[in-house]
Amino acid sequence: MDFLHTLFYFLVAISILVSIHEFGHFWVARKVGVKVLRFSIGFGKVLYSYQTDANATEYVLSAIPLGGYVKMVDEREGEVKQADLPFAFNRQSLFSRIAIVAAGPLFNLALAVVLFWSVLVIGEIGIKPILGAVAQVTLASEAGFVEGDEIIAINDKITPTWTEVMTVLASTALEGELNINVAVKSSDDQHNIRTLKLSGKDTEDPDQLYQHLGFKPWTPKLKAIIGKVLPDSAALAAGLQQGDLIVSADDVTVKDWMQWVDVVKSHGDIVIKLVIERDGVRLPIDITPKGVQTGDKTEGKVGASVYVPDELMKSMRVEYALSPLAAIPVAIETTYFYSLSSLKMMGKMLVGEASVKNLSGPISIAEYAGQSATMGVAPFIKFMALVSVSLGVLNLLPIPVLDGGHLLFFAIEGLKGSPVSEKMQLFFQQIGIALLLSLMALAMFLDVERLFQ
Repeated sequence: MDFLHTLFYFLVAISILVSIHEFGHFWVARKVGVKVLRFSIGFGKVLYSYQTDANATEYVLSAIPLGGYVKMVDEREGEVKQADLPFAFNRQSLFSRIAIVAAGPLFNLALAVVLFWSVLVIGEIGIKPILGAVAQVTLASEAGFVEGDEIIAINDKITPTWTEVMTVLASTALEGELNINVAVKSSDDQHNIRTLKLSGKDTEDPDQLYQHLGFKPWTPKLKAIIGKVLPDSAALAAGLQQGDLIVSADDVTVKDWMQWVDVVKSHGDIVIKLVIERDGVRLPIDITPKGVQTGDKTEGKVGASVYVPDELMKSMRVEYALSPLAAIPVAIETTYFYSLSSLKMMGKMLVGEASVKNLSGPISIAEYAGQSATMGVAPFIKFMALVSVSLGVLNLLPIPVLDGGHLLFFAIEGLKGSPVSEKMQLFFQQIGIALLLSLMALAMFLDVERLFQ
């Protein structure tokens, strides 16, 4: 069921994003007078087609929903009827051809603005970005952060939730920013600016960045009371129930939930003798946490969450929303921020200043789609906005085969006054295909490696 859930939302997201991209090409082509033969969502076998008459555009839904295409009348791709020659793509002005090709990625960026706007209007619910205990010898401690600091903004970008803080911080750092200004509100309601001073190594690898950063969300001391018990878990097999208080483990008193978590982690596939309190009565229970491989070590998992009082949960939650009008400039700014971050990150990976671990392949993207959909409508929309930004930026890169490669050929045509020869275009397109296939292979390898880790 988890696989089907992930696959469904991945296909929903990709279908929408590809449809908008191809619709951009289609809409502009029609506007400048190019005849469109087919508008297809997906590749491969045609599952459904609609066409009003033989001269109209054929709208197609194909079997493989991982892309799409717009087929226009073009003398370079086959024989064209005499009556259709004025409507051929290759016979249009340079400006018209540039507009048609650029429309796809620009529609993706415009969609991102709309999606970010939707999230801002709907509102996000998350955890307040309040810092927990700050460890020594970390970037946070060096910058003067203390427990209880609430992060308001990073480099003037508003960060209302913990997730937004970490996303913006990672994007800003990994694009090469070495001095990051963080606006905070201290526990005594004082506003300050603290500056994180990063080194070049911190901006190369996200894992190293998180370790050196030292940012952890504030976590209240919670009693070791069982909240939700997952099905098919060690907790359920041992007979633990919601509301049970863990009194001791192996004759050691359990003072709070985090101590209980540490005990569980260190007892993968090892029996723990518990004493619990249920309805005022103390009971002995044996539990064997399931050993799960995490990196190069095995950690225990029991499949039970902590009970959090409703009042405490409400005090830690924050809802951030804007009016429809106020959300417009913020959505544009957000799209620009992530577009620039993506572009800088690609540049740093190209010259070896950033780790290729920042790449995500189809498996990772599918996982993010499923996880964001589980979290709610707003997180899923935001996920689609981020992927739409990536698609827009990626397709504008001057790589043959991509839209940006065609735009590069058009730019050369504009400078020299004549089109680049088909032989030269074919040569560079073969190079472009090789580069893209290599990139896809690397992304797939990293995805598989993450699965095993």
